[in-house]
Amino acid sequence: MRNIIVGASRFGIATARELIEDGQEVVIVDKNNERLEKLADQLDCGFLQGDGTLPTVLRDAYGDHADALVLLTNEDDVNILAAVVGRSIGFDRVIPQIVRNELLTVCDELGLEDVITPHSTVARSIVEALKDNSDTSVDLRLHKGIRVVGYSISADHDGKKVEELALPKDSRVIARAHGEEETLVDDSTELCEGDHLIIAVATGSLKELEEVLVPKED
Repeated sequence: MRNIIVGASRFGIATARELIEDGQEVVIVDKNNERLEKLADQLDCGFLQGDGTLPTVLRDAYGDHADALVLLTNEDDVNILAAVVGRSIGFDRVIPQIVRNELLTVCDELGLEDVITPHSTVARSIVEALKDNSDTSVDLRLHKGIRVVGYSISADHDGKKVEELALPKDSRVIARAHGEEETLVDDSTELCEGDHLIIAVATGSLKELEEVLVPKED
C-alpha cells in the first residue's frame, strides 16, 4: 500500500515508522523543510515539503496512485481541511486526526467516516484496564520518553480541581473514570475520591507524579 501522511508530528512520525516496518510505502508531507531533512536520515520513505491543505501539494503527493491520506498535524482544522481537499482530489480513503470532540460532528456532516481520536482511544483502553484491576496503576509506554499512567484519587485530593494537584509541568491529565462514567477533563474539572485519572507524563517525572498522587502512609 502507498500511504500519504500529512504532518511530521510525533504521531505522524511514529505512524510512518510502523507502516514502513510493515513493508508499506510512505510519503510524509510537511511545511517544515528542516524537519523533513532531519527525518530523511531516520526514515526510509518519501518526503514532500509543502502545505498539505493545498490541492497542488496533495496532487503531487498522490502521483499516479495512493491508497490512503492520513492527516496527523497537531491542528484539527488543518486536518479536516486537508481531508476534504484530499477526497476531492481522489484519495479513496482519508483519515484525519481529531482531538477536540466538538469537531467530530463536523466530520460526520462532511462524511469523514474514518477519524482518529487519540486521546479518547488511549483513555478508553486505560479505563478498561483500570476496571479490570482498579487497584493497579496502569503504565503504558507511548513512545520513548512518554508514558500514560493511571492513578486513583484518594481522600487527600477529594474536591480539588485538576489545576490544584501541583502535578509535574511535563505531565497532563487526559481523562478520568468513575463507575460507569468516562470523561475527558480540563484544569477546572473537580475531582472526587475514587476517580481514576489517566495521565500522560514524561518518564523522568514519574517519581515526582507518584509523590503527588499516591497517599502517604501514616
